[in-house]
Amino acid sequence: MSLLARIQSKSQENMKEQTTDSTPKEEISQKEEIISAEVSSPVTELFYPQEPSEDFTELKNLIFKYIVKERNDEEVGEIVADLDSIITEILNDNEGIKDVKDWKILKEEIKNDLTGYGPINPLLLDDDVSEVMVNGPKQVYAERNGKLSLTAIQFRDNDHVMAVLEKIVAPLGRRIDESSPMVDARLMDGSRVNAIIPPLALNGPTITIRKFSKDPFTIHDLVRFGTLTEEMADFIKASVEAKLNIFVSGGTGSGKTTTLNVLSSFISNKDRIVTIEDAAELQLGQEHVVSLETRPPNIEGKGSISIRDLVRNSLRMRPDRIVIGEVRGGEALDMLQAMNTGHDGSLATGHSNSPRDMVARLETMVLMAGMELPVKAIREQIAGALDLIIQQSRLKDGTRRITNITEVQGLEGDIIVLQDIFKFKQSGLDHNGKIIGKLVPTGIRPKFYERMENEGIHLPSSIFTEKVEIV
Repeated sequence: MSLLARIQSKSQENMKEQTTDSTPKEEISQKEEIISAEVSSPVTELFYPQEPSEDFTELKNLIFKYIVKERNDEEVGEIVADLDSIITEILNDNEGIKDVKDWKILKEEIKNDLTGYGPINPLLLDDDVSEVMVNGPKQVYAERNGKLSLTAIQFRDNDHVMAVLEKIVAPLGRRIDESSPMVDARLMDGSRVNAIIPPLALNGPTITIRKFSKDPFTIHDLVRFGTLTEEMADFIKASVEAKLNIFVSGGTGSGKTTTLNVLSSFISNKDRIVTIEDAAELQLGQEHVVSLETRPPNIEGKGSISIRDLVRNSLRMRPDRIVIGEVRGGEALDMLQAMNTGHDGSLATGHSNSPRDMVARLETMVLMAGMELPVKAIREQIAGALDLIIQQSRLKDGTRRITNITEVQGLEGDIIVLQDIFKFKQSGLDHNGKIIGKLVPTGIRPKFYERMENEGIHLPSSIFTEKVEIV
């Protein structure tokens, strides 16, 4: 097995279970002692821009050239264990390199390249980082607490970025090259990865990683984050248990997938669930879950399997629940038909700015299926299929909130009637600029309330009444 293949394998193992580095404590020279010092996560040091010195970059390049040339036949673990002596040997052979001070960071970066995902590995291991964006080799951004910041992390060159990309996509059986310059993939922990490379990306290979929590968020987490209130949480839970067809809509990065995952957690353990996604990222805890994932075309441009193909196939798999990661094309027609033909309790997400926009987008996506249907027929399908639209938004302060829980009441003439059951109400800003507000009921009780009661799901009617706070 080549060194690259062993590194890829080691990267996957390390992302599953991170182990701490234990450095030998025997007597060594002063230079070796500095190198062998206990390595702490360099995320904090690297988060703010600071240009690496020329000696630092030169030494790092020399170490990698040495490893590839002289240690290519060894296992990755053996190379990492011997990293101290390798660095010391190269330093002794290159007396001109004297200005390198950040030995801990140097050693950590080399280890990240060998056993992880290169320079961005510390960001992927940092629980406070929710998104990582690589805009070519010399610019890496990270999102913390809803805010983007430029980090000091850099790659050597385009080839270095491509090597990390290869580690990500190769184990999934996917590829990225000039003939297929875009790819959707995932890390072992479920984090979503999108990559696009030259000639399409002019800045160099560009990677966007949306990280997911190691432990899936629960409805209690969303309440704690302020995404929704406890009353709304009870309502959403009851809606899933009553097998309502629910659509989660929102913009990019608004938290749709997280909310979909929480909704899915309320599905009965007795149901057979079929999930359909471009890159599998839903984390369902039920016993009977069948996960389906799309497939890109091969090098000849054939063999692709789309979301629509999987939706059609799922109908032959006797599902109790169908969960679609994202609806963005002609599969909308198949999804609506499934919802209208006995597959109640289906869940899906889509991009839109409001519940009304989501309905309009669904009309457009149905037309993308190639069926020349009259607009009224499409609207009848939508009105008959959907029960509830949950609008997720990312507010100006970076927080993610549910801003509308809207009932699809039916069709009146040619218009789909929507009615907000709960709506986000902003009451001000705190001293940190954070938006203060919460979901409040509009006073309208949904038409499916009786359906819930008939299913044996009881909600106090008081949750639909806005509480007046007495000051």
